[in-house]
Amino acid sequence: MHPVTSDSAGSASLKPDFADRVQKVVGAPTMHTIARIPDRIKRLLLGGRSITIDGNTLDTTLQLMLATSRLSGREGLFLSEDVATARSRLNLTASQFPRVKTDVTVTDVSVPGPGGDIPAIHIRSTGDDGAPLLVYYHGGGFVEGGYETHGNLCEVICQDAGVHVLFVRYRLAPEHKAPAALDDAYAAYLWAREHAAELGADPARVAVGGDSAGGNLATVVARCARDDGAPPPVLQFLLYPITNFTGRTRSMGLFADGFFLRRWDMDFAHDKYIGGSGVDPADPRLSPLLADDLSGLPPAFLITAGFDPLRDEGRQYAEALRAAGNSVDAREYGSLIHSFPNFFCLGGGSAAATHEIISDLRAHLNRS
Repeated sequence: MHPVTSDSAGSASLKPDFADRVQKVVGAPTMHTIARIPDRIKRLLLGGRSITIDGNTLDTTLQLMLATSRLSGREGLFLSEDVATARSRLNLTASQFPRVKTDVTVTDVSVPGPGGDIPAIHIRSTGDDGAPLLVYYHGGGFVEGGYETHGNLCEVICQDAGVHVLFVRYRLAPEHKAPAALDDAYAAYLWAREHAAELGADPARVAVGGDSAGGNLATVVARCARDDGAPPPVLQFLLYPITNFTGRTRSMGLFADGFFLRRWDMDFAHDKYIGGSGVDPADPRLSPLLADDLSGLPPAFLITAGFDPLRDEGRQYAEALRAAGNSVDAREYGSLIHSFPNFFCLGGGSAAATHEIISDLRAHLNRS
C-alpha cells in the first residue's frame, strides 16, 4: 500500500501530560481487549448496568468504551481547548484502535482549489475499473480529523462497497473559517466529476458522502451542484450530518454529556468554524435544514444514531428532504452513538450497523 502523507494540521507535536502518558501505555491494549472479549463479560465489567434513554438501550461495547474513556480522563471529541493539542490527541486515540485489514491501494492526489491545492487521497481495490466513485468528507467539527481518524473506515468502504473513494482533506478551522471547508469540498467534487475516468472510476456514478461535519459538506455540495447546473451526485451518503447550527433540539439536551460528542464539543467547533467568519450560522451554506428550497436533490441515504446529540436534526433533515419531493432512505440505529462507524473495529452493534450500511451503500450505488 502506498504510504499516505500525514496531515500537518493534525500532527502537531504533542506535549504529553499524565493522562497522555497513561493513554500511550494502556490505550491500545485496552481497545484491543474490548474488541476481543465476549458481550457477557463486558456486561460483568459494567456491573450488569445498562443505560436506557428515550426508549433506547446503549450498546454494551460502546458503554464499556465510554466508561474506559471516562476513567482515562480523555472523553469527548475535543480533548483539549488548544486546537493543535486536540488534533494530536484525537490522532493518538485513533491510532490505538484495532485496524481492520483491507486489500486496497492508497495514492495521494492534489486537487486545485480556491485556496490553493487541496490534498486528497484516492483509495481503490483490485478489479474496480468502472466502479462508482464516492467523494468523502471526514468529520471532526470542521476543526480536526483526517485520514488518521477516518482512513481505515474509508478503506473498508472502498473494499466492501466496491467503490473508489476520494478522501478530501479540506481546510480546517480556525485557520480557515467558514465557508473555506465548503469551498474545498465543492471544488473537490467538481474535480472528481471531471477526472473520475482517469482514476479508473465511472464518471456517470459519482456520489458525495461524509460523517457529521463531512455529512454537512456533502449535502451542501449536492445543493451547490443543483444551483450551478453542474452534474449532480448520484447519491448523498449522509452519516449523522450537522444540518442546523441554530438548532436547540431535544436530543442535544438528552445527550449533552457522556456519549462521545458533547454539547461542549459542538459549541467549541461552532466558535472555531463560524466565530469571526462573518457568515450567519443560519446561512444555508452552513445550515442546510434552513435552505428555502430543497427540491431537485439527489437521493439521500441518511443515517442517525439513537444516543447522538445530532439525532433530531438528522431526522428533521430527512423529513425536509422528503417533503421537498426527494428520495430518502433514512435509518436510525437506536443503540449507537455519534461516530459509531469509527468504532466498528471494536465489534458489537457498531460493527453490525457499519457492515449493514456499507452493504446498502453498495446497493444504492449499483442502482444509480
